[in-house]
Formats: sequence, C-alpha cells, structure tokens
Amino acid sequence: MVFKRRDKLSWLSTLRQFLWPRGGWARAFHYVKHRVRRLPDEPEKIARGIWAGVFTTFTPFYGLHFVVAGFLATVMRGNILAALLATFFGNPLTYVPIGAISLTTGHFLLGSKNTVDVERSLGGKFADAFGDLWHNFLAIFTDRVADWHGLEVFFYEVFYPYLVGGIFPGVITAYICYYLSVPVIRAYQNRRKGMIKAKLAEIRAKTAAKAAAKKTDKSPLDP
Repeated sequence: MVFKRRDKLSWLSTLRQFLWPRGGWARAFHYVKHRVRRLPDEPEKIARGIWAGVFTTFTPFYGLHFVVAGFLATVMRGNILAALLATFFGNPLTYVPIGAISLTTGHFLLGSKNTVDVERSLGGKFADAFGDLWHNFLAIFTDRVADWHGLEVFFYEVFYPYLVGGIFPGVITAYICYYLSVPVIRAYQNRRKGMIKAKLAEIRAKTAAKAAAKKTDKSPLDP
C-alpha cells in the first residue's frame, strides 16, 4: 500500500505519539493551521467546518469526534476536512480544562453536585464505562452476566452533565474560532492568489522575451 508505514509502530509508540507527537504539539498545531489555510474552498465554508470541529471537542463522544464533526459540517454546509482537522483543538493538553469546564457548567445547570475529580478520575470513568460496555457486549455471546448499574451511574454523574454543560462553552469557543479564522483564511488566500498571478505574469514575460529574442536573431533572408 502507498500510505502504509514501512516500520510498524508498537502500541506503546502509538500511544506516546498520540499524547506527544513527534516534534511536539506546537509543530502539530502549525501543521494543522497550514493545512486549514491551504484548503481550496471559500473562507466562510472552511470556517463553518472549523466551528463544527471545535464544538465537537466539547462533547463527551470520545472516539467518535471525527464522525460527529463530519456530520455537523455536512449539516452546516461546512468544509468536512476543516472540521476533522479542527478536532485537534481537543488534545491531551486541552481535554482536562475542557472536561472541567463542561462538567462544572453541566452540574450547575442541572442543579446537581459534581463529585468527579476531573484531573484524576474523568479519564478513568470513561475508560471504566467503555470497559463495562465491552463486558455487556460479550455477555450477549457468552455466559457472562450483564451489569448496567455502573453505566447508569456514569451516565448521570459524568456523561449527561458533560453533554449539557459542553454546549455553552463549546458554542462560544466555536464562534470565536469562526470569526478569527475567516479574515485570516481570506487574507492568506488573497495573498496566495497574488503570488500565483505574479508567478504566471513572470513566466509569460519570460516566454514573450524569448519569442522576441528569436525574432530579432532571425535573419531577414530566412523563410
């Protein structure tokens, strides 16, 4: 395959690169930024995709962020690739504050008490929930006994407050990114178009100069 790695990464190396990409998150951020600016689409459409991707990072659908962002971008008629790239707004460096803000807001709006230590146990609770889901799935085909109590507790203490509380900060952050990205993308595209036009004009000038030189060098006796 063309895009298959020659040296297959181990699961430990894959996890390490997910938590800290080669070159650091600053380099990864600049890569995503340049990729978004080079997308061949209208600035507003690209920005709508960015809106969808950034908003998705405030939802508790971990593992499905690409799917959610792509769906929202399609509904909003935004650029889908921009939406997928914008989901990198959520990364191991930002998930803790995003989770803390979303959970705190959700419990405040629902009038419930936040009993989750975000930094220490939020990721653990999601991991436990996925583990319970997998256990109950296997129970369909084996003699294991399905237990939904842990998932019920997870839903009311974590997932539902996270889902409700992530809407407001997600919308605000997404709109900020939208309004910041439109003029930046438009300026970059105009600058790029100007550079391309200048390059084409330079090529045409060189071609015309060569043609004129050939006519000047051509002898009057030549047919």
